[in-house]
Amino acid sequence: MCGRFLMTQPNDALARMFDAVPDNDLPMGPRNNICPTQSVAVVTAGRRLQAMRWGFIPSWYAAPAQGPLIINARADTIATKPAFRDAVRARRCIIPAVGFYEWSAGDGGARLPWLITRSDGALMAFAGIWQAWQGAATCAMVTVDAGPGLAAIHHREPVILDPADWALWLGEAGHGAAPLMVAQGLGVLQSHRVSPAVNSNRAEGAALIEPFEG
Repeated sequence: MCGRFLMTQPNDALARMFDAVPDNDLPMGPRNNICPTQSVAVVTAGRRLQAMRWGFIPSWYAAPAQGPLIINARADTIATKPAFRDAVRARRCIIPAVGFYEWSAGDGGARLPWLITRSDGALMAFAGIWQAWQGAATCAMVTVDAGPGLAAIHHREPVILDPADWALWLGEAGHGAAPLMVAQGLGVLQSHRVSPAVNSNRAEGAALIEPFEG
């Protein structure tokens, strides 16, 4: 899964990168500890860069807290679960990120945070789905079983799209996006331990992403 991520690129840079038209209410950065239910910048079909709530709310929910908080959607069941099956067909999106955090198990039940980024330093483009709910747009990341570069830290990872696949995932280049929902191969991702300070959803600042030994 992916429960926290970071975005340090300005919105105008994201708009240029994805050839997208930005909305006026995008969250401002840099943000080194983006948490569930916060607003995130998302690319949708037609290349619009818009703000969405990270936390997918199914259309039948009467309130956001009616059911569990949905920040991830499993690729293996996304096409059959009632909450996701329409969205994965018609409302796919891209969630840009510089990197994301995962936690491994330490001694005595400690949670040890890691920062995962691309080895080539490129921006990550998470595959996502979105849903309108009472006039607001909400989204979730698509996840798969972790590949060899991440399995030692966590058993799930977000689907990361290559630039050549952005149009297909957004539905701009036809159908058949299911083959894109795969883990990254060995060497694509890199990771390092970061401070336990990031365990708090109130923590922020560039120090959170620095290598940590402890």
